[in-house]
Amino acid sequence: MNMADKYDVKPEQVLADLKAGNILLVDVREPAEFANERIHGALLHPLSTFEPKALPTDGHRQIIFQCGSGKRSRMALEKFMKEIGVEAAHMAGGIAAWRSAGQPCIRIDPATGTVVDKGDY
Repeated sequence: MNMADKYDVKPEQVLADLKAGNILLVDVREPAEFANERIHGALLHPLSTFEPKALPTDGHRQIIFQCGSGKRSRMALEKFMKEIGVEAAHMAGGIAAWRSAGQPCIRIDPATGTVVDKGDY
């Protein structure tokens, strides 16, 4: 099994694991991207300043990385596993796949500047 198969998690599984409290979702996008649209409960740790040791790991929840499309989250995943030595995963397709799957998120409406909350999980 290659890394793409073993460590990719689908948005539906991420949602189920968030509801169950089994994961720590880490968004590695930049602050402006996070402010524009984010998943309830995600912690912001931008890849540009990413330090794996700064993550609040508790040993009970798996860490799942997430970004816009899956590229940066894969980079964060690889860096995390290399430096920390703990298996983690990343959400395949990023927040774009999450949105396409109809999962809940918070975003800013660019036309009005208002916050649109599609509901908590």
